[in-house]
Amino acid sequence: MPAKIPATVVTGFLGAGKTTLIRHMLQNANGKKIALIINEFGDLGVDGDILKGCGDEVCSEDDIVELSNGCICCTVADDFIPTMEALLARENKPDHIVIETSGLALPQPLVRAFNWPGISTKVTVDGVVTVVDGRAVHDGQFAHNVAAVDAQRAQDENLDHETPLSELFEDQVACADMIVVNKTDLLNASEAEHLVSKLKSEARSGVQVVKASMGALPIDVLLGQGIGAEGDLAARNEIHHHHHHDDEDDHHDHAHEHGHDEFESFIVTRGEIADADSFAAQVADVIRANNILRLKGFVAIAGKPMRLTLQAVGPRVDTYFDQPFGDAPRETRLVVIGEAGLDRAAITAALQA
Repeated sequence: MPAKIPATVVTGFLGAGKTTLIRHMLQNANGKKIALIINEFGDLGVDGDILKGCGDEVCSEDDIVELSNGCICCTVADDFIPTMEALLARENKPDHIVIETSGLALPQPLVRAFNWPGISTKVTVDGVVTVVDGRAVHDGQFAHNVAAVDAQRAQDENLDHETPLSELFEDQVACADMIVVNKTDLLNASEAEHLVSKLKSEARSGVQVVKASMGALPIDVLLGQGIGAEGDLAARNEIHHHHHHDDEDDHHDHAHEHGHDEFESFIVTRGEIADADSFAAQVADVIRANNILRLKGFVAIAGKPMRLTLQAVGPRVDTYFDQPFGDAPRETRLVVIGEAGLDRAAITAALQA
């Protein structure tokens, strides 16, 4: 049975930097094929910007699908499900699906749509990433241009127009598995730290808040791909440092370089595990107790010939059996990714307990 394709939902108000984040991700996809489903209204949709960052090997024009008829959560059956089915039916399947939604609708119905028959066996929800405009939120605004966010809301008759933006923002924070505070280059260090701890206190336990400027985050932090195959992130940093993008200035490269040094990853191995469910619960506990952004890998379950794929972003831990171990050693191998300064010894001990 082929591995499920992970899907990441990226949400946040207009102007938070979702497009910049996604464009940076596409430019640094390391050969992964990424399909994009975009749910914005009117002219806010797929701008040439995203396509410009998209080499053919990462995503062609067919890989970018725009859902134009209104809010994704209200049109799940008519619009989103057929779009997903069409993507999954293709011969050249994507390695990862990224769904960009406006921050005006709740992601819950979208996440529930992944349980749809015919989709649930082929796709897994990798996580909900909420992007916030750090400068605006710090200033008590929620969005850099509140009038534009309200105008966007007025365009869609399916949306609730009564709720204040502050409540919609709280909903975005509450359903996030990871929160990206963008534009932190516009804040000083203590302002940024204060905002990060405030958002952490408002989010679910185990949700990590990551700082970014210009949407620059390593792809391994954003997407749970290449499970178990990568060694240390640090070993691969060098490749990107000298790669200049055509029309971006050096500021972009600097932000990008800066972004990589703040993350680290390491591998924890152990033998077979007796029970899949209790191990998933143990992993969730370890994530909540430590600064872990992502945890992914394969688990050997006693008595089961298939290996169990495990991936977690924030407190969301997803597991499914993907393929027989075959000749591979029956061991449990987990990659842990977090901000620099992880307590490797404590995390390793807790995962091996």
